[in-house]
Amino acid sequence: MLTSLLVPYIFLSFPSGIFHFLRGEVGKWIAFVAVVLRLFFPRHFPDWLEIPGSLILLLAVAPSFFSNTLRDSWAGVFICLIIGCYLMQEHIRASGGFRNSFTQPHGISNTMGIIMLLVFPIWALVVHFV
Repeated sequence: MLTSLLVPYIFLSFPSGIFHFLRGEVGKWIAFVAVVLRLFFPRHFPDWLEIPGSLILLLAVAPSFFSNTLRDSWAGVFICLIIGCYLMQEHIRASGGFRNSFTQPHGISNTMGIIMLLVFPIWALVVHFV
């Protein structure tokens, strides 16, 4: 499953305070350290840091026009909705059906997590258009 799609989803749905904190100097330093570790010590860079490293790099280097335009509009929410629907569809397909997605190991937590990925954009669209 394309879990790397969580990077743009989190980028578009991060709370403003944390988003601006990580876009500042702190985020640039974290991104710098992540890039140096990945380039010069690839065997010591754990696999579980790939997605957070990609996220912090995206946060630090994304142009302001791009981040401000998409984050503050319904287009960003719509992109999050598409990503959530795609991840839910792939999860159900990989599990062999919606009922089976709850019976597999870690099935309940994974399915509920993906459902929560759908709740945020739906709620944001309801709030935005009402």
